[in-house]
Amino acid sequence: MKKILGIVFAVLVVAGVVTFMVVKAQSGYTKVLTAKVVRQDLATVISGTGQIKPKTYVNIGATAFGRIVELNVKEGDLVKKGEVLAKVENVQPEANVDAQKAAIASSQTDVASFVAAENTAKANVEHSKADLEQKSLDWARAKSLYQQQLIAKQDFDAKQAAYDLAVATLDQSNAALAQARAQTESARAKVNNNVATLRFNEDALDKTVSLAPFDGIVTNLPVRQGETVVVGLQNAEGSTLMTLADMSVITAEVKVDETDIVNIQLGQPAQIMVDALPNRVFTGKVTLVGDQAILRSTGIATSQSTTGTEEAKDFKVVVTIDPSQPNLNELRPGFSTTAKITTAHKPNILTLPIQALLNREPTTLDANGKPVAAAAGAKPAASVQGVFAVKDFHGKLRAVFTPVTTGITGATDMEVVTGLNEGQEIVTGPFTTLRVLKNGALLKRDNAKPVVPGS
Repeated sequence: MKKILGIVFAVLVVAGVVTFMVVKAQSGYTKVLTAKVVRQDLATVISGTGQIKPKTYVNIGATAFGRIVELNVKEGDLVKKGEVLAKVENVQPEANVDAQKAAIASSQTDVASFVAAENTAKANVEHSKADLEQKSLDWARAKSLYQQQLIAKQDFDAKQAAYDLAVATLDQSNAALAQARAQTESARAKVNNNVATLRFNEDALDKTVSLAPFDGIVTNLPVRQGETVVVGLQNAEGSTLMTLADMSVITAEVKVDETDIVNIQLGQPAQIMVDALPNRVFTGKVTLVGDQAILRSTGIATSQSTTGTEEAKDFKVVVTIDPSQPNLNELRPGFSTTAKITTAHKPNILTLPIQALLNREPTTLDANGKPVAAAAGAKPAASVQGVFAVKDFHGKLRAVFTPVTTGITGATDMEVVTGLNEGQEIVTGPFTTLRVLKNGALLKRDNAKPVVPGS
């Protein structure tokens, strides 16, 4: 029994010595996660949420007062340009058109009558001119004979009176012609006035019929056949017949955080995901970047807000979906959507994990990787951006703070412009360790994947 206890004691002593030696050997080492600088394609993506909207849509309002006698569409129907959508009762407008056409016919008859009177007046003028010419010759002959005392003064006076009468008759005929012309012009003006009134009445009649202004889909139909509609303000109750959307060009109107809007430009590619169609991804391009900030809490533009409180703001961005893609007919106005806009893309560039980046005051290490004390009275160096590179010093791994310059940022990685080489190993975590890690610290890799319970 004593022999067995002695053996057990000896084993425990050996185990204790081994454990002590291992702990002593590992004392001063920091367990870290590491990764290598690699080359890969990198893209900067900005997300925004919003809804599907057609590029063109109109609220078709009532243009005539009355009861709806025809309603030829229902919500969701596809319509063609010029198709009759609805009709409002038109008894009075139609009667006005018929009455005005009759008035035009009557006034045109008056014009014809006055034209005939004008022609008669022209003939009278010609007759009066011929008679005056004859009377002028008779008076001239009588004047010559009277001067030769070959005719009596009574005959001479008669010729002169006949001449004067012919002059007066011509003046009277010219006046009658001018009056006939004025009456003709008045009758023609009346016709023109009646024609203008007819156009007005026909326009009123046309407004009782609502036509589709373009090919589209009926997205809203707030009225029913038999209801009475009124001409009023747009969107007022009883004044809007329906909303028609042109779905040939579809957009995603999303809101983007103010901190990201400066990176968004026209023409940038985007992917659009629709909540109602989880298995569909549509592509498009940015076609509008709003220049007016929108308050996130109210959706009101800052220029229209009367409050002076500071709060988060968004900007409107419109992405036009590529019309050549399939399944666009599945999209409907108002669908909730998320747009992922690629603002930068670089192929085959050096990258590092974002979590490895931090700010430190650079210090100098000696040949063994140990920090060199700063000279007395020296000012501390300014903090710079960098990472902890893993470097082997005589068989021991140490953290070496290395300043780097970076470029574009992806979802999990960042571009390395200067400071690191491909394949170089860097410390990536844990965060609690990385934030207190010192330059020159001894390292121990701990890249083992954690065990997932139940696996």
